[in-house]
Amino acid sequence: MDRLNRTWPQSFVLTGFGAPGPVRPLAFLATLGVYVLTLASNSFIIVLVQADAGLSTPMYFFLGVLSFLEVWYVSATVPTLLLTWLRGRPHIPAAGCFLQLYAVHSLGMTECSLLAVMALDRHLAICRPLHYPALMSRKAQLGLAGASWVAGFSVALVPAGLTATLPFCQKQVAHYFCDLAPLMRLACVDTGWHARVHGAVIGVATGCNFVLILGLYGGILRAVLKLPSAASRAKAFSTCASHVTVVALFFGSAFVVYVGLPGSQAEGTDKCIALVYTFLTPFLNPIIYTLRNKEVRAAVKRVTIRVGTALNQH
Repeated sequence: MDRLNRTWPQSFVLTGFGAPGPVRPLAFLATLGVYVLTLASNSFIIVLVQADAGLSTPMYFFLGVLSFLEVWYVSATVPTLLLTWLRGRPHIPAAGCFLQLYAVHSLGMTECSLLAVMALDRHLAICRPLHYPALMSRKAQLGLAGASWVAGFSVALVPAGLTATLPFCQKQVAHYFCDLAPLMRLACVDTGWHARVHGAVIGVATGCNFVLILGLYGGILRAVLKLPSAASRAKAFSTCASHVTVVALFFGSAFVVYVGLPGSQAEGTDKCIALVYTFLTPFLNPIIYTLRNKEVRAAVKRVTIRVGTALNQH
């Protein structure tokens, strides 16, 4: 094989999902609708947290940060998904492909860390209520949120950087965005070593956050079971229910895709599961947090009344 065929192609081709022609316009409109709703709902959460004094607590600060992250996370993959519905098999420049790979993994690893930080916040609020205001000061909130972003964007350098150094013999990516496993299948060389490094880095980073979350919730469970009344226990559990739901969705789907990378999943399975953590979870997060949270619903009413009053005055 000649040298040119063993380097980056000028562009990759995203094969997306195999769907009949008549279905594609409907899939495009449905995807676009969910994308717009995702952007709008997460942006609404960000504005609501900033606008309502009743949500000026660490828990809602981190919820705002999570919503901000989700806006970027869903925007890293959905535009190319829309292109696959619109054009069938769109070309993406090689540099753009690796940039997307890095962006998706950076934001994904940041979300792993941020979900662990949110579990820590709930743990301190329930297990250390007297010291909670001092332990979770504004400075601590900013530091923990910033550390999540730094950790996520640092860890993602390894899989994205190693994958970008591979020589590629093919250019058809069996996915709707540039992800690790489908890109590694296109390499001209054995990727076993790369797979082990990717698995170690992603597995350790994700696994540590997940174990930390489990440990923190173990402490929460013990503390809640010691509360004297059923009402107080139910209230404590309700503050954690939304977060636990999001953790289960995100980590469950991500583990299925990335544990045993590459080749452990049937080709085509990974892109279906990826829809859960790159598309479905960002869409569901605002719904999960607003529908199950009385404080957020109350804040929506307060802000709506304020906006209505301001409009009537003008």
